[in-house]
Amino acid sequence: MKDITFKEKVKQGINDLFYIWLREFRTTFRDQGVLIFFVLVPLVYPLIYGFIYTNEVVREVPAVVVDASRSSLSREYLRKVDATPDINIVAYCADMAEAQQMLKDRLAYGIIYIPSEFSQDIARGKQTQVNIYCDMSGLLYYKSMLLANTAVSLDMNRDIKIERAGNTTARQDEITGYPIEYEDVALFNPTNGFAAFLIPAVLILLIQQTLLLGIGLSAGTARENNRFKDLVPINRHYNGTLRIVMGKGLSYYMVYSLVSVYVLCVVPRIFSLNQIGQPGTLALFMLPYLAACIFFAMTASIAIRNRETCMLVFVFTSIPLLFISGISWPGAAIPPFWKYFSYIFPSTFGINGFVRINNMGGTLSEVAFEYKALWLQTGFYFLTTCLVYRWQILMSRKHAIERYKELKTREKGEVRREK
Repeated sequence: MKDITFKEKVKQGINDLFYIWLREFRTTFRDQGVLIFFVLVPLVYPLIYGFIYTNEVVREVPAVVVDASRSSLSREYLRKVDATPDINIVAYCADMAEAQQMLKDRLAYGIIYIPSEFSQDIARGKQTQVNIYCDMSGLLYYKSMLLANTAVSLDMNRDIKIERAGNTTARQDEITGYPIEYEDVALFNPTNGFAAFLIPAVLILLIQQTLLLGIGLSAGTARENNRFKDLVPINRHYNGTLRIVMGKGLSYYMVYSLVSVYVLCVVPRIFSLNQIGQPGTLALFMLPYLAACIFFAMTASIAIRNRETCMLVFVFTSIPLLFISGISWPGAAIPPFWKYFSYIFPSTFGINGFVRINNMGGTLSEVAFEYKALWLQTGFYFLTTCLVYRWQILMSRKHAIERYKELKTREKGEVRREK
């Protein structure tokens, strides 16, 4: 073959890059499995999560009462608890045994026990108590029970103190009831809702996981269709590492640029979730996140030998990655090993950065650590992807040469037999 100039090599490389991009783009929309992970799952899963947690908080938790006092004061306390949006008193039990049985039968998720000396202790000026028993299999039940009873007890404490103070003016009553005035402000989550807390992290993780599954499925398909089970086909357009990596990466990036707009902008708006970040800041942050996820998935696809393997390898990682990201469980409480282990995955920095930008109104300078980490991951996983595909090109050539030698040897043997 005659030598070609550098300019011709560059032109050929660019042509091959767009050939690979177009072929991968067509594969994405022709392969039903890849199409499901790249389009259907990002379209449907966020809606499912949003509808599940659309109520944000748990309301009207069924509770039962054991009122051993049976006084006007205990009835007032229970009436106020039942009037809160958090608790719904469904039954009054004769004793604790009956109440515990209702908890076992899942007819209620909490017990409010008022002792017999409740009203007498208050009348004597002694401190009394109300006992709360909660079903701890669901922590949100405990939260509702605790908040409702705490609010009612503080309200009744104020009234009792004002009654005993003997004040003569409303201002004196106000100071007696609240010597220290306080205001409870829920920052960045006004409703104290579960959806506003969890859904943003799930949306970011969904992008990484669907890329892992879709690219893994595509890699498994390529191996199954290859005679030698190689990732790179025997094709003159695939004769270069950069053109393969950039061609495939560009195809995935174009698809997920649109998917990200839907997942991160449209879905939160549909469910009225908190969105106070600047669009430009969010777009700049997603630039390295998508690149890091794509190259990470392309590197991980080396482990995929067939179409089904990606489901076995990647699906189970979703919940652990959500836990170690520092959102579902406080980052300060995560052991150092798992904290540093989480730095392998782009989702760790993506989740924390996205929540600070989108939910807290942060700027790029305020998420500089996550932003720089994502660019470092992009560079690192780009290099590992190049190494993976370079090795695959060499293996593909090796297998082709071995097959050629095998055919030549067989052909020579047949010629000898004919002679």
